[in-house]
Parts: sequence; C-alpha cells; structure tokens
Amino acid sequence: MSSNSISQPVRRRRVFYIPGYDPFHPRRYRELYRSEGAEQARISGYDLTLSPKTGKGRYGWHVSADIEGAQVETDVEVLVWSDIVKDSMESSILATYGQLMRTAWIYISSGALWRLMRLRKGPVIAALYPVVILLVQAVLALLLAAGVAWGVGLLSAMLGVPGGLSLLLQIVLGLGAAIALLLAFKARDNKLFAYYLMHDYAYSAALYGRNPPELEARMAAFRGAIHDALAQNAVDEVLVVGHSSGAHLGVSVLADLLREGLPQDRPALSFLSLGQVVPMVSFLPQADRLRRDLQELSEQEQIPWYDVTAPGDGCAFALCDPVAVSGVARSAQRWPVVFSAAFTQSLSPARWHALKRRYFRLHFQYLCAFDAPRDYDYFRITAGPLTLGARYRERGHSRSRLNRAVNRHTSVAPR
Repeated sequence: MSSNSISQPVRRRRVFYIPGYDPFHPRRYRELYRSEGAEQARISGYDLTLSPKTGKGRYGWHVSADIEGAQVETDVEVLVWSDIVKDSMESSILATYGQLMRTAWIYISSGALWRLMRLRKGPVIAALYPVVILLVQAVLALLLAAGVAWGVGLLSAMLGVPGGLSLLLQIVLGLGAAIALLLAFKARDNKLFAYYLMHDYAYSAALYGRNPPELEARMAAFRGAIHDALAQNAVDEVLVVGHSSGAHLGVSVLADLLREGLPQDRPALSFLSLGQVVPMVSFLPQADRLRRDLQELSEQEQIPWYDVTAPGDGCAFALCDPVAVSGVARSAQRWPVVFSAAFTQSLSPARWHALKRRYFRLHFQYLCAFDAPRDYDYFRITAGPLTLGARYRERGHSRSRLNRAVNRHTSVAPR
C-alpha cells in the first residue's frame, strides 16, 4: 500500500485538532494559530498565511506555508465538543460542591489519587487546587455568615428586637451574605479557574472513567470526519492533534478507526498528542475502554504516534508514557514516542520568567511560538512538507521518560 508511506513529501494536509475540556468557541484556536504562527514564522524565517477554510467541517481555517523550501496547503478543522463542556459546567454553586465531594471520593476510594501522586506532582497539585480553593471559599462564606449573624444579634439586642425576629434576621442576613460572597467568587472564576477545573475533573470521573453517552456520540462523529478525509485521498497526510483531555479522546477515536478498518488507498495518518493528562482517566476503575484503546494504539503499525509534553507544564503528566504508566504496555508496544518540548531551553530566559508562574498559559505553549525551537515546532508539524512520521523518524524517547507501570486498575474492555 503506497498511500500511507511516511516518507512521501506533503503538499496538502488535513489537520483535525481535538481540544481539551474547553467551553470557549473554537475561534480562539484560529486566532491563537494566526498570531503565534506569524510570530514563529518571523523567528524561524518561513512564511505562514491564514485564510478562510476551503474544505468541509463545522469550523476551521486554511494555511498556506512556505517552509523548508516547499509550498504546503493545509486545512485545519477543530473537532468541537465545547457545547458538551458548557452543558457540563452549568451547575449551581451547591451542585459544584456536590461534585467536589463525589469526585474526591472517587479518586480517593479507588486508589487513583495515591497512584497518580507517584507520577508527576504538578497535575496532582492542579487537581487538588480547585478542591482547596473551593473549600477556602466555603470557609470564608461561613465565617462571613457567622460574623453577620453576630452583628445582627448584637444590634437587635441594642434595639430591643424580639428574640424570634432577631433569630430570623440573623439567619436570613447571614445566609444572604454567605451566598453573595460565593456568587462573587464564582463571578471571578476567570481569574481563579477553581470552578472550571472542578467541572473538568468531575466530568472525567463522573462515571469512574467511562465516557458519557453524549461524548461517545461526538467521538463517533469525529471518527466519521477523519474517515471521510482518509477515504477522499485528496491530501498527503491526515494529522490528528489531541491537546490535554483531547489526547485521550484522540486515542479512542483512532483506535475505533483501526477496528473499523482504514481505507485501502489513503494518505498517511498520524497522531500527535500534546500536554496529555491521560492518567487522570486511565487510572480510574472503569476506564476499561480507554485502557484497551491505549494498548491497541500502542502496538499497531499504521499510525505513527508522538507524545509531546514538557516538565515546565505543571498541568500535564510530563514525559509519562501514557500506555506504560497505565499498566497496559506489552512487549509489542511501539508507540508513543515520548519526548519533551523543552520549554526552559526553547523559550528565552525573559519569556520563561514571564510565563513560568502562568500555569494555565503554559499548558497551551505547545500551540504557540518558541524563541529558539529545538526539534518541536507546532507550525512546521502542521504546515510543513514532512509527515509526522518522517519528521521524527530518528527521534527517540527523552531520557527522563517515565515508563513504570503505576496504575492499580489495568482491566481492558472485551475485544
């Protein structure tokens, strides 16, 4: 089969980008690609121009590039599930605290939390962050309620207000003050991200690692879009990019495609996972489907899979082989090749100093420009003349890759 040769030059490409748990309109990814691509082109000395999309799909853009002496045309499509994310975030304050208790119980009682702590500390701290912040907010609200109630009681005594009425006023005003403070905290969550992160972890853990039906249906639609692009055989590469939570969605979508059967005559099909948080799901007791998908995708020969993270990204399981640490690696494992984007070496000291405490921004650095890119350049990968497999044919694992099985739950879904 000549159509899947990783060595053929790329003149036309389709990119399917799967975002993480993100409630925002996909136009933010177009604007990020436009601004950061222009900056990377300026730094690296190539040309990159965006225009409206030319292919099918709900949302995307077209890229014309002159990179490494070649003209390449790329259509990028965002595989949207932000509507599902928004629906999952429409919870009251009380319901969010209920999610907090349930999610904490699931991770603790299943043993997943303790196992995750044996990997990178950053994402575990990120997982605990919303719990701590929301509990602090609750304590402050209770203290405010108590203070208001005490003040109302004192004032009522001074004014001779009857005891029954005084108690009612203390309850109503104290509770009102507490609710007002909690609402104020929630309104400012675009700075704290406590509610956002809590909804993220709660959504993944709600079914103990199984995908909700609405997400399975959307993943089936993703699979259909990718299959159609392969069947049309109108490009040289179809590249699937999964970022953050989108990485484990990409694993399952591609594993389903393989089980369904890839078209005989087709372009190269490649998979790039960025800033993955796979263990947050694969360590849960009922994530059998994901563990099977990881195992099968790691052993096949048809789809090159490269996994890029960075120790500087505190929200990702940096350099953790998602198959191995999940306890499903076998002797036939070929993928993924795990290597670092090396933030501290690829960003200038000034930019690293400006970004190193902006944890959420760093989690998106994989999609952004680097001052001195080493062997990772998102724009060369998505708009350059080499397939992913050809570009990294000689690239091995980073030396600090973690590939020790840590997961307690290693069952896989029936085949």
